[in-house]
Amino acid sequence: MCGRYAATANPDDLIEEFEIDADRTGDPSRSILKSPQDPPPGTPDYNMAPTKQAPVVLTRVPKGARRGSGPALAPQEPGVGVRQLRLLTWGLVPSWAKETKVGLRMTNARAETVLDKAGFAKAAVARRCLVPAAGWYEWQVSPVATDSKGKPRKQPFFIHREDGQPIAFAGLYEFWRDRTVVANDDPQAWLTTFTIVTTAADPGMDRIHDRQPLVLEREDWSRWLDPGLTDPAEVGEMLAFAQPGRFAAYPISPAVGATRNNGPGLLEPLPASELVGVVDPETGEVINGG
Repeated sequence: MCGRYAATANPDDLIEEFEIDADRTGDPSRSILKSPQDPPPGTPDYNMAPTKQAPVVLTRVPKGARRGSGPALAPQEPGVGVRQLRLLTWGLVPSWAKETKVGLRMTNARAETVLDKAGFAKAAVARRCLVPAAGWYEWQVSPVATDSKGKPRKQPFFIHREDGQPIAFAGLYEFWRDRTVVANDDPQAWLTTFTIVTTAADPGMDRIHDRQPLVLEREDWSRWLDPGLTDPAEVGEMLAFAQPGRFAAYPISPAVGATRNNGPGLLEPLPASELVGVVDPETGEVINGG
């Protein structure tokens, strides 16, 4: 699974990198957080967690080209999409959900089954997006070391592209209509959410965790975002994408485990002397520092 990642780019950088046609990060949008998001949405966040709003790339049809009464009903047509950068809430809430808490259980979607699951299937063929990231965090369960409670020690790693290029997670997004808000054009009437698609971890990375986000290559971005691509078989081909050898990983401070901690310091490698029972993802060697 992917439960934390680093979204370190500024919107201006994302606009250039992802060839954005319309920057919509300044649009009013509904948040489900009880307190103001920190760092604010749209600014670099080194500890992106579920329920936060994050920059997401998607392609939508301009309102004048749509039919329907609102975002949740608007169909998309090939050839008229506009690539947008928006702030969406992490944790997908299907349009039919009775309340928003379901999003906490839908932060990830398995590539192998996404086309068969009721909560994800419609979005997989109609509402796909890209989630920009510098990399993601995963916790390795030690096979030999235990913590003070006698449980296996968990060591966080930062996983990133070895070539330093930006990462684009394959994602899905959905609109949820709050029926307690009467006006359809009220920003609070709609909650727009996303989920990150995951797949089997690459060899070596599976020494950290058995799953990883589905990371698409630049040449596949347009096809994944294409609103005209609605054939489940073609979508399935993209969901099956794999290219081992792109990623590197290193252990970092356990501070990343608390969402209140943020900033570039979270990406600092942890000295080998502080590692206990950690398995090197490249060699499989158990590291015991000290």
